[in-house]
Amino acid sequence: MKKDYLEIILEDMNSKFDLVLEGHVALDKKIDVKFDKLSDKIELNSFKIDTLNKKMDAVDERLSQKIDAVAADLKAHRADTEAHGDMYCVKEG
Repeated sequence: MKKDYLEIILEDMNSKFDLVLEGHVALDKKIDVKFDKLSDKIELNSFKIDTLNKKMDAVDERLSQKIDAVAADLKAHRADTEAHGDMYCVKEG
């Protein structure tokens, strides 16, 4: 009788271990799915950030070129104005 009782307890424990292992397998699969989704989102966001950085760099370059062109125009205008002497007077202040 003790042997039968021990076998029943061992079978019960074995079935419970199987349930625990099945739960771990299910959780592992869920974690893998979530990890893959998160990785995809991170890749997409990285792509968007890189694209935005490139656009910002292009805008910065165009703005720098325009500012340099305005500065050159102002320098030329001032030189031209100062070259005319008394006709035009540039006052600072």
